[in-house]
Amino acid sequence: MECAIVSGKWPLAPRRGRGFTLIELLVVMTIIAVLLTIALPRYYKTLEHSRETVLRQDLSVLREAIDKHYGDYGQYPDSLAALVERKYIRAVPIEPITKSAEAWQVVVSEDPDHPGIRDVHSLAEGNGSDGHAYKEW
Repeated sequence: MECAIVSGKWPLAPRRGRGFTLIELLVVMTIIAVLLTIALPRYYKTLEHSRETVLRQDLSVLREAIDKHYGDYGQYPDSLAALVERKYIRAVPIEPITKSAEAWQVVVSEDPDHPGIRDVHSLAEGNGSDGHAYKEW
């Protein structure tokens, strides 16, 4: 069999100048790995900070709703669901650390004349970025 020469080149001859060499690909992959090594810890720290911010905001909203309920009715609410029923909040917020709407620890009033929930805390384990336990916020 004869091989036909097309425009002075063999038809199966390797073409130079196209594609990347293995070394070029390794260099690019190394650069990407270094950038990810720098970016990922910052990303996770930002996620943690945003969850803490949401937790602080949710605690503030719940406490404000409890105070408004006390101001309107002269008594604390029986449950967090009572705040929803009476439209002080739209829904019981999902605790951002544990991702559960039932991860709230309610503090019951010790005053026999004013029973009910007087405060709320998170049930999340661990400490926040300020060093205090989430349960103490």
